[in-house]
Amino acid sequence: MDLKDLLQELTQCSHSGDTASGKNKNDKKEKEVEHFLQFYKSLKDDDEESTDKTYSEIPKFYFKLPKENEIFLQKLREEARAFSLQRRSFGLLDNNDLKALWALLDKYHSPPIVSEEQFINYDDFKKVAAHADPKCRKYFTPSVFAKLQHGDIYGRVSIMALFNYIMRKVWLHQTRIGLSLYDVTGQGFLREVDLENYILELIPTLPQLDGLEKSFHSFYVCTAVRKFIFFLDPLRTGKVRIQDILACSFLDDLLELRDEDLPKDSLEANWFSATSALRVYGQYLNLDKDHNGMLSKEELAGYGTGTLTSIFIDRVFQECLTYDGEMDYKTYLDFVLALENRQEPQALQYLFRILDINNQGYLDTFCLNYFFRAIQQQMNEHKQDPVSFQDVKDEIFDMTKPADPTKITLQDLLNSGQGETLVSILIDLNGFWTYENREVMVSETVEESAKV
Repeated sequence: MDLKDLLQELTQCSHSGDTASGKNKNDKKEKEVEHFLQFYKSLKDDDEESTDKTYSEIPKFYFKLPKENEIFLQKLREEARAFSLQRRSFGLLDNNDLKALWALLDKYHSPPIVSEEQFINYDDFKKVAAHADPKCRKYFTPSVFAKLQHGDIYGRVSIMALFNYIMRKVWLHQTRIGLSLYDVTGQGFLREVDLENYILELIPTLPQLDGLEKSFHSFYVCTAVRKFIFFLDPLRTGKVRIQDILACSFLDDLLELRDEDLPKDSLEANWFSATSALRVYGQYLNLDKDHNGMLSKEELAGYGTGTLTSIFIDRVFQECLTYDGEMDYKTYLDFVLALENRQEPQALQYLFRILDINNQGYLDTFCLNYFFRAIQQQMNEHKQDPVSFQDVKDEIFDMTKPADPTKITLQDLLNSGQGETLVSILIDLNGFWTYENREVMVSETVEESAKV
């Protein structure tokens, strides 16, 4: 019996119980079934499988996503995904399962005990697998045992290392399921709006954010999400893979805020902390002298110590998204993330695009001179001794060692490990001064350490 016959039979069954009071309900039901049958027929008519003979010989491995106007198929897909995620969550270990597993590991540990740390050999490892809940057994494989061996002379693995490994795996699966609930398209990606919804609903579970005013929540969410977008979507596709979110350390930093006793220095270093978010937003407000919610070139020039060159600021406004020549908060966050993480590949990619004034994919002598002239001008304004561009150019090429001695590509910067230094020399007077006086600063640090 196909779907159509089944629905017709259900309709007939509903008619057999007609009463005067239930007639309206049955009429409504009949119309719903009729509408569904018409929709189902249109799908069957459009289905390639009804006409293409290859489907009877080659298994179907690609299923088209429903279109926006195919509401029934979209709902069906959403329900199927929700059911699948729920079923996967039932297969995870809960707190009681983990406690029972720890008791088994403690019971079957293998002597001798070394430095008060318990170990387990492979035979006892298999005994635990036999007695543990079936949900645990996927963690008790030969490959897991081999992976966790760290030179024990008896060929055992640490019980604590094994338990931590299992807990980490459980956490990853739980987090993947939690993130997948926000994956509206069901394709393994989170859009910016999906990430915003995820973090907004996460805020009440993070004690370190209890002090945030509700009016600031939208700005906090924007600040937090921007780090995911900047580092995990450098090509600006508008979405981030869930796999990449799990692989990076950002979620660990975010969920670290569950700890109510985090030290002050950890909070200041954590981009997702209230302290950090308020610092970044406070800087933005302080730069916005005319209080219009946007930053002009002149206002952005006051960023940090105010020693970024005017040429660099001009290029930022040429390459980045602006509105009537002014920068909004999201664009500012990208700017801050790039300058505060100059050693990271994504930040160097952002900055390289600004330095590459001709969009040619490399920096040549002309590009370097174009930016360094602004540094020389700032030095003259501060009555500092002039520095020859030729000397600086030679040092830049020496430190980056490009494959082509006449041009520096982004890959050359990444390979050299000197990208942060090169960028600082070209865009920031303080960065150049620090590089020029690096030997003096090192010697002063050594002398101070000796005195201590």
